[in-house]
Amino acid sequence: MYGVVTRNAEEVRWPEFDRGFYEVKDVTGRSAEPIEDGVNMVSCFGDNAAADADPSLVPVDDLGRPATRDRKYFDWAYICPSREDYRNGLFDVIDDCVAENEDVRLDDIGFPRAEYCRCGICEKNFEESAFEDRLEWRANVITEFVEQAADRIPGDVYMTLYPDPYPGHLYERAGIDLAAVEEYVDEFVVPLYDTAYETTYWLETIAKGFETALETPFSIEVYAIDVDIDNLIHATEVASAYGEYVYFGYEASNARGALRRMRADERDGVTHGDPNSET
Repeated sequence: MYGVVTRNAEEVRWPEFDRGFYEVKDVTGRSAEPIEDGVNMVSCFGDNAAADADPSLVPVDDLGRPATRDRKYFDWAYICPSREDYRNGLFDVIDDCVAENEDVRLDDIGFPRAEYCRCGICEKNFEESAFEDRLEWRANVITEFVEQAADRIPGDVYMTLYPDPYPGHLYERAGIDLAAVEEYVDEFVVPLYDTAYETTYWLETIAKGFETALETPFSIEVYAIDVDIDNLIHATEVASAYGEYVYFGYEASNARGALRRMRADERDGVTHGDPNSET
C-alpha cells in the first residue's frame, strides 16, 4: 500500500495513491485550509513563524540557548511543549482538521533535544509536579499532549516519530515514551529520508529496529524529490517489507512514476532483487 505526503491538495486524489497526507500546518508556520479527502497533517512543535513572532515560546537549554534553526542540530525552530496558549492553538487547528476529515496526523511531537527545555515555565512546572526525575516529567508532558490531541480526533491518529529506534533514545531526546503514547496512536510514521538511496542497508536496519520497538502498526515515509527512479523503487521495496504503508514525501510526480514502473514490472514478471538485501 502506498501514499503521498504533499502540500498540493489535488495530489492526494491521484489514483496511484491509497492514502494522502495533506500539510495543513508545516514547520515554517505556513497554514492551509484542511481538506476532506486526505489525512490532514499538523506540525505541532515545529513552527518558524511562531518562534519569530514570539521568541519567548522557543525552548532553551540550561545556558539559555534557544532551539532555533540558526543553531547547530536544528532544521527549524521549536516551540516549548509546555506553553498552554500555543497548545490550545494547536487544538483549534486539529478541530478544524477533524471538521473535514476525522483522521489526523500529528507531526513534530516532542522536545527538541535531551537538554531542553529549561525555560521559566518548564522550571516552574517541573518544580511543582510530582516528578523527581526531569526525563519522567518531560515524557508526561508529551504523553498528556498526545492524549489530549487524540481525544479530539474521532478517526485514526497518526504520529510521526524521529527515526531513532534505539532503546531509550526517543525518550531521552524528545520526551516520547513509546509504551505510553501507543495507547493513543493508531499508526506511527517514520520518515527515512535520503536524497539518493544508493544504498539501503541502513533503511532496513532502522525499519527493523522500529519493528522490534513497536506493537502499534507503523509505516515508512521516503523522500521522493529528485531521487533516481530505480533507487526510489528499491528503497520502496525495502520499506514495504517492514511498514504497513510506504509514503512518498513531497514529490508526487516522481512517486507516481516509480509506482507505475513497479506495477508494470509486476505485470511483466520483473523483479528488482531481494528487498532485504543491501545493494
